[in-house]
Amino acid sequence: MVLAVSLLSTLLLLGLTTVNACPGDDSHSHSHSQIKRANPSSPVTPPSRPLVWGDVNVIHTTDTHGWLLGHQKASSPEPNYSGDFGDFASFVTHMKEIALQKDVDLLLVDTGDLHDGTGLSDGFPPGGLDGHDSNQFIKQLPYDVLSIGNHELSDGYAVALDMHTDFAPHWNGRYLSSNVNITVFDKAQNKVSVPVGERFVKFRTRKGRKVTSLGVLFDFTGNAPNTTVQKVEDMVKEAWFADAIKDAPDFFLLIGHMPVSRDNWPTVYNAVRAVHPTTPILIFGGHTHIRDCLQFDGRSMALESGRYMETVGWMSVKLDKHLIDSPSSTAPAKNLTFSRRYLDPNRVTYEFHTGRKMSTFDTPRGRDITQGLNGLAQRFDLSFQFGTAPHDFLLNRAPFPSNDSLLTLFIQEAAPVALAINNTRASIPNIMITNSGSQRFDVLAGPFTKNDQFTASPFSDAFLFIPNVPFSVGNSVLPALNHQGAQEKRRILEGREEEEYKRGYVDRRYMVWLEEMARREGAAEKRAAANLTLGYVTTDSCPGVGDDTIHTPLPFFSTPDFIGSVPPNVPTTTPIDLVFVDFIETQLLGILNSLQKTQNFTTADVKSYSPILANQVLGVFAQQAWN
Repeated sequence: MVLAVSLLSTLLLLGLTTVNACPGDDSHSHSHSQIKRANPSSPVTPPSRPLVWGDVNVIHTTDTHGWLLGHQKASSPEPNYSGDFGDFASFVTHMKEIALQKDVDLLLVDTGDLHDGTGLSDGFPPGGLDGHDSNQFIKQLPYDVLSIGNHELSDGYAVALDMHTDFAPHWNGRYLSSNVNITVFDKAQNKVSVPVGERFVKFRTRKGRKVTSLGVLFDFTGNAPNTTVQKVEDMVKEAWFADAIKDAPDFFLLIGHMPVSRDNWPTVYNAVRAVHPTTPILIFGGHTHIRDCLQFDGRSMALESGRYMETVGWMSVKLDKHLIDSPSSTAPAKNLTFSRRYLDPNRVTYEFHTGRKMSTFDTPRGRDITQGLNGLAQRFDLSFQFGTAPHDFLLNRAPFPSNDSLLTLFIQEAAPVALAINNTRASIPNIMITNSGSQRFDVLAGPFTKNDQFTASPFSDAFLFIPNVPFSVGNSVLPALNHQGAQEKRRILEGREEEEYKRGYVDRRYMVWLEEMARREGAAEKRAAANLTLGYVTTDSCPGVGDDTIHTPLPFFSTPDFIGSVPPNVPTTTPIDLVFVDFIETQLLGILNSLQKTQNFTTADVKSYSPILANQVLGVFAQQAWN
């Protein structure tokens, strides 16, 4: 049972405080222009075919990361994802009506990471909590089950506690955290570790089908103090797990913030299959931000449905007819007929699949959610405009370095300008280095707003520096970080990807997916000749075509792990400031010490370079250069 403890009192008792408010709350004259659109900002391609309905059907969201107002920019492919959460709510309502007409089950599930990504989740004023306000709109949809994500645990104890005391209770046992606990105080003021939500839930569908559901998080190690994440391999050995799966339901609904490929879903699946060899298993994953599907056997399917409300997942299954007609039948179990689809979340898609026109699509609840989201955007001042971006600056669709590269913009233009402001060391030659993963989303042509700053550069990394580094040494650090040095230097970073993955960083897997997609579909000329709009072109392990709308893939250019400013034109022995973000401090010190033996650099040599944080750089620069 979820403990009914006070958020404030528990924070005080554990000696913890709320997270700091995000920067960028300058009060200048500005306007609020978050306006509900009846159509996408540019024409979009409609779906290619109707959905395949079964006896049990599921709509899936995951890794929404605060993108509840949809993608509002006109640059392609953003209009594909222009539906807001009010549009999605209307879509769900109409799909529920269709399910009633067809007399089938339709479930709605979410697999976590509601926090961190846009101003709606992150742009709260002082005294607020990341995701608290935006999560109130998630509550307004009729989700059947939801599971916790790593971002619900990585923003500090206060956010995790808010999920336990405010979000989880709303779902009456349907918010699942099978292997995730939080430490709180019981009524006797003793510390106790309890699930953030519930370990599992058993329920019946509208058609009376029995369901057993669990909600699993991958082996995450970057969780906040006073929270725990049990390894998946240990979770399946627990007595409660054995008890939860002991009785056979009509189907298992296994959800979790864990990718369906290259992770621990087989561990959970095998534990269930050992007890129930033929019971249908529906699996919904998340975390790596890709579209993916596979089947562990002919009576199961596992689906992962993208990120940032760029994908709404669909799965259907036709159950054994003999079991529907006669539940006590002993006829042998055969392969089931599954289907899956990756929908582009826009009003054209939603109207196509619901058979509604623009004039009849919006429901009262959908309108209320849209209005509420726009109100929250206004309250958080997300339309505040730093300047006007002259063209698109792209994260992966432009080569680095280039004029169209966001990474070039950030480290070679914006950081040198922003960090020089009111900085007594601005006249000293420097080299600035950051990890390319510090940038998360494109900066697109037009108004560059407070919300755009959150989406493009969300991480509040501090800029540090080491003074008096010889230029020849400092200029060798970036190539060495990018594995361009000798073999012994490369070994310093051995295992970094695995460690970063455990801490929750998924950019590498998402980028590999994009790169494979672009390479698989051929050269840019071939893509242009196809006369299709840009978007995801998915190849997964399930039969048939998964994408609901047919696109040509996004161009992709690989980028280095680390990026740097343009080196100063100085003699090799000139002492410079080596500037870097705190996130890469340990790696950089190791590289620096491997490049020279004159001095052993330690954290004692590292100083603060500027009070401006990484997530403020683009806004400061835009005010200087784009007005």
